[in-house]
Amino acid sequence: MKEIRVVELFAGVGGFRLGLEGWQGRSASSHYTLPFESPYKIVWSNQWEPSSKKSGDLQEANLVYHRNWPNTEGFYHYPYDLNTVASPEFSDNQVDDLIPNHDMLVGGFPCQDYSVAGVNTKGIEGKKGVLWWNIHKILKVKRPKLVFLENVDRLLKSPTTKRGRDFAIMLNTLNELGYVVEWRVINAADFGMPQRRRRVYILAYHKTSNIKVNKPLEWIESEGVFATAFPCFFTDKVIDFELEKNIETLSNSFNEGKFLNAGIMKNGRVVMSDFKANCPKTSFVNYSLKNQLLGDVLLNGEMKSEPSYFLDAKKLLKETIFKITQPGFEIDQRLKRQGDVIELQTELDKWIYLKGRKSEERVSSKGKFYYKEGPLSLTDDLKKPSRTIITSEGGPGASRFKHLIDFDGELRRLHPVELERLNMFPDNHTLLGIANEKDVAISPARRAFFMGNALVVGVVERVGVELNKRII
Repeated sequence: MKEIRVVELFAGVGGFRLGLEGWQGRSASSHYTLPFESPYKIVWSNQWEPSSKKSGDLQEANLVYHRNWPNTEGFYHYPYDLNTVASPEFSDNQVDDLIPNHDMLVGGFPCQDYSVAGVNTKGIEGKKGVLWWNIHKILKVKRPKLVFLENVDRLLKSPTTKRGRDFAIMLNTLNELGYVVEWRVINAADFGMPQRRRRVYILAYHKTSNIKVNKPLEWIESEGVFATAFPCFFTDKVIDFELEKNIETLSNSFNEGKFLNAGIMKNGRVVMSDFKANCPKTSFVNYSLKNQLLGDVLLNGEMKSEPSYFLDAKKLLKETIFKITQPGFEIDQRLKRQGDVIELQTELDKWIYLKGRKSEERVSSKGKFYYKEGPLSLTDDLKKPSRTIITSEGGPGASRFKHLIDFDGELRRLHPVELERLNMFPDNHTLLGIANEKDVAISPARRAFFMGNALVVGVVERVGVELNKRII
């Protein structure tokens, strides 16, 4: 099996790596119980978060990554700002010296403003601090044959003032570098994985690779890597257009609208379509062999020793919270109401109020208005894949978006191990980091933050397996 050298950017705690390499020779799809052979080898990785008041300079994601994958002769983790090795301002020779040669570049990059400030003798000038231009610089210099990226699906329709422009700029720049690009919006739960998490995945094949696309529409519907890995039923809606070649003109006047949830770009021509993602007849509908539903990932009896995750329904708040509601508006009957004033007296009241329907009086510079939200279930259904994990999942405070489950008649939050399982990570992958050759405990809230930022590893594994068939 030929080795495929991989550079992993925006590595977080290693989701892409787990999907491509597996963990200790075992696969994410089996929850690390079955053997997994992989040609992929991470040779260099990078992770860096701008310091915050909460994290200071600890860079906990780096500590976790480094503990799980120490530096070796064939691998180096670079725990500093990507701009210090791949700044768009650097010369090509500088970047060539600092980034190792590789066959494939991967990463879950942030969704930012990709508009172009101009074009000069150094090439495209993007906005300062936008990390796409760091990726572009590396691709320009190193020209890996394969690129595999992940982002929120909002990328396909951003910015709100010029729908689709940002992704169009990405496609334009990749086309200029000699890549054919395909993309697909994938909800992991549609294929038997335990979390409803929609993300856009992007694959790019350099013209020097042995992956050739001859019929674009057939590629995205049946022949391509995504189509084979995650087969679906397409609608009749197909859009076909040519990208503006001048990137400044494209940045200023793109008007094709948002991109559909599956497509391909070859030589500046875009072909895209929409599909029905729920495909029960496909052979990979249950690609996660063990954990497919929220109830499958629970620790069950082990949680009895973790009382901090349980909600004391009768615990009184330090002070009663008063909320003014719209006159006549119906709220959850479990809450105490005096006229148009709702009284939140217990921790359970806060959870019920935040997750319930509401029309809350607020005041802005323009005067009084009512902020409305629809109802959410107080507890999550254990017989379905979980809702999307968000970065604020950790901590005991009540929240509209945190998961709350009914556990043998008691209400509790999810444990970090359960969150790891929902993303198909190994158990306790984020429990410890390492600094100065000593283990460092990672707080439960920070572990939850990592999982809110992570991807579902099984998606990457499935793409990697299918991609490898095309490379051999």
